[in-house]
Amino acid sequence: MKMIIGSDHAGWSLKKEIIPLLEDLGIEYKDVGTNGAESVDYPDFARPVAEQVAAGNYDSGILICGTGIGMSMTANKVPGIRCALVNDVFSAEMSRLHNQANVLAMGERVIGPGLAKAIVEKWVSTEFEGGRHANRVEKVMETEK
Repeated sequence: MKMIIGSDHAGWSLKKEIIPLLEDLGIEYKDVGTNGAESVDYPDFARPVAEQVAAGNYDSGILICGTGIGMSMTANKVPGIRCALVNDVFSAEMSRLHNQANVLAMGERVIGPGLAKAIVEKWVSTEFEGGRHANRVEKVMETEK
């Protein structure tokens, strides 16, 4: 799996916790920033992550901000992206299993590092189930046309 990850200032500390996990899992990744606590605009990081996933340059992406809301809203504006804002392990699993999410958004101010790591582990290890869900995902993607 090849992954791209980005955060704003409000998600930077959590991103620093997630990157070693990706390394431990043997996941090739690219970090597009930000790289500090100085205030930045979340769309400047969400958009390149989403565009790179949509272009097929990466299999999936992770976005982290204060709540995950701004990142997920921005990412979902990019055609081809199915970004799931996730705050629990069950939703992480279902976002992949039934919704074929290709970008994961999380909020540092909402969840702690332990839960975030569990979410990422479940998210990257869950494959899309297909079957009846494939038709549903296709219907979702038709809204872009």
